[in-house]
Amino acid sequence: MTAQLIDGNALAASIRTDVARRAAALTARGHRPGLAVILVGEDPASQVYVRHKVKDCEESGLHSVLERQAASISEAALLARIEALNADPAIDGILVQLPLPPHIDAGKVIEAISPAKDVDGFSIVSAGALMIGRPGFRACTPYGCMKMLESIGCDPRGKHAVVIGRSNIVGKPMAMLLLQANATVTICHSATPDLAHHTRQADIVVAAVGKLSMLTADMVKPGAVVIDVGMNRDAQGKLCGDVDFAGVSAVAGHLTPVPGGVGPMTRAMLLVNTLEAAERRWRAVQEPGTP
Repeated sequence: MTAQLIDGNALAASIRTDVARRAAALTARGHRPGLAVILVGEDPASQVYVRHKVKDCEESGLHSVLERQAASISEAALLARIEALNADPAIDGILVQLPLPPHIDAGKVIEAISPAKDVDGFSIVSAGALMIGRPGFRACTPYGCMKMLESIGCDPRGKHAVVIGRSNIVGKPMAMLLLQANATVTICHSATPDLAHHTRQADIVVAAVGKLSMLTADMVKPGAVVIDVGMNRDAQGKLCGDVDFAGVSAVAGHLTPVPGGVGPMTRAMLLVNTLEAAERRWRAVQEPGTP
């Protein structure tokens, strides 16, 4: 068996096309969707991610604002900038690129973003809405993973899904989205004994721990769908995931590559969240009382 690759680049391009169409329609009505991105410090990876996000906005017809702040900015000053963006009618979504310098409390920064503009889907309000099944912003990476499953016709209903990782950004919201889709979900982590026992039973495996090639072929059920969220570098500096790509591709039914898999989808779903935030705000102005 040779796994079929789930092309994140192609799927993300399709989603951006739809976002551009909807953004143009909203702009024609008088409101151009806007995203503000705050980058603190000079982290090389963060600069690359932010550059791609701004480019995506421009190509999809969204207004984007990039604020570069020195790593020495005080927590109070950063919170003040977020408050100003919360009040800016031209901005529908706010993203603060992580990680932040050690002297700034990332949790406090995330919670300072208005829930109506939390397009990263990281806040307690967004996480709570997901937990109880109410409408809200979904964390972009898990949201993108669900779209990838949808693109290959994989309905999680009745399937056994294993999520490796329990972060607030990927693991936990991924498990909740799969649960909402009626999968039976097992969450595995660093304290899970015999990880392979669980993954061998899974119809869907999502690996999101940041450990190079930790999921090997002998840990995967033949024909399973494997989604690799990991972003690591091997000894030669090559970008690799949490999945042993060569080995698992001989066993799995579908597999996401790294790069070109989940990464582009994460950025695409940020655009979707921003557009949806803009559409909600526009409806609220045009039709007061409409959610």
